[in-house]
Amino acid sequence: MGIKRYKPVTPSLRFTRLPDFSEITKTKPEKSLTAGLKKSGGRNVAGRMTARRRGGGAKRKYRIIDFKRGKDGVEAKVVAIEYDPNRSARIALLEYTDLEKRYILAPAALKVGDAVMSGEGAEPKVGNCLPLAKIPLGVPVHNIELRRNEGGVLVRSAGLSATLMSREGKYAHVRLPSGEIRLIPVMCRATIGEVGNADHGSVSLGKAGRARWLGRRPKVRGVAMNPVDHPMGGGEGKASGGRHPCSPWGKLAKGGKTRKKSKPTSHIVKARKGKRK
Repeated sequence: MGIKRYKPVTPSLRFTRLPDFSEITKTKPEKSLTAGLKKSGGRNVAGRMTARRRGGGAKRKYRIIDFKRGKDGVEAKVVAIEYDPNRSARIALLEYTDLEKRYILAPAALKVGDAVMSGEGAEPKVGNCLPLAKIPLGVPVHNIELRRNEGGVLVRSAGLSATLMSREGKYAHVRLPSGEIRLIPVMCRATIGEVGNADHGSVSLGKAGRARWLGRRPKVRGVAMNPVDHPMGGGEGKASGGRHPCSPWGKLAKGGKTRKKSKPTSHIVKARKGKRK
């Protein structure tokens, strides 16, 4: 993948940086692997807004991704690399020898025509899914399970990878992209390689309208509000003092601790980078 730059014939195009989609080989999704996707507008089941600045955007179909990789011992061929509007990573369409098709997250360096496999007997190469007990130390992995047969929940965004550092008994030490080192059961699975589309972080939308197409609504700064609307609101002119940066409900926004004390931390060997003690 590469980043496409534009000649600045308009003010917004001067800073626009968009993907060139050169790695995409198929434009329409596999119909049998799609499902309807209803937008929530940031509302929960009670109809109350729980996530602000959501709404609108282009209509999407959900691509059903195989995070479990449970089809063991059966070789699959990569038949297409596709765009997924619901995630930052690209997805790969696999066709197994029994003609079943499934989507997986597309690792970097995985190309059309490559063969992948999952299971304990699979070779530790890019795109294959194995238990942590069978993966060589120091190998980058993604789509990591936290509980056996649950399906991958960690390291699924574009350009990310974790590193298998060591194994001790029933647990493996895995360094996550945040710098956190966590204990994960060795029978949990992970996929070899780094998630593709590493240039996703270099994308610049260029204009507010493109953000609206993605379902993102405008953001109003707290210091621009009235005191009744936000703890940081009010004051004459551009006054912005008086309160530590926080949300409208007082939740700290600049490095304050928000983790619940009752949340278990026994599996965290080393805290993530920059975490205050």
